[in-house]
Amino acid sequence: MLVIRDVLISDEIVEEKFMCDLKSCKGACCTEGDYGAPVDKMEMDLINSHLPQLKSTLNPESVALIDREGAFTYYRKPEKWGTTCHKNGDCVFLVRDQTGISYCGIEKNQKEGKSTCQKPLSCHLYPIRVTANEIAGFEAWNYDRWDICKSACVQGQKEKMPVYKFLRVAIIRYKGPEFYDELEAAANHMNQSDPNKQPH
Repeated sequence: MLVIRDVLISDEIVEEKFMCDLKSCKGACCTEGDYGAPVDKMEMDLINSHLPQLKSTLNPESVALIDREGAFTYYRKPEKWGTTCHKNGDCVFLVRDQTGISYCGIEKNQKEGKSTCQKPLSCHLYPIRVTANEIAGFEAWNYDRWDICKSACVQGQKEKMPVYKFLRVAIIRYKGPEFYDELEAAANHMNQSDPNKQPH
């Protein structure tokens, strides 16, 4: 395990390979699961403030669901707020292209210059899952294994792409460039210290 400042980082985030392969998975992470993408209050407030722009990207069914139930739902089992989902499991912010691949409508809206709002950090950081311990004053980062991401693991192995490098932009968004540089330096040191590890 690596320790960067107040963050405990699983070795798997350095050792495991991962690279999204949308042609294979079709963006299944936006449609599978028991609840929507976890969000905090700041993210909910930000996304809600951009809903007029975001709705222009979403399909009519999602706009109707947001108007009826809101963009976010409190899920009792994980005791967290998350994006609202349709009954078929689709995130309310999901959009599909002509090939059937699912994308985040928030991210699409941003890339098209319609808003500056970013998709939930929990989505951006996946497959890293962050668990905060506010009492102890630290957080833990773990690698989340999900069978729908098997193609991403294969693609990551093919491209020799460690999880943390694939998520460079998301990590910098969350913790800043200096944190990422510290993580990369620690990862390089860990790899050099163990001759049995394959270089990244």
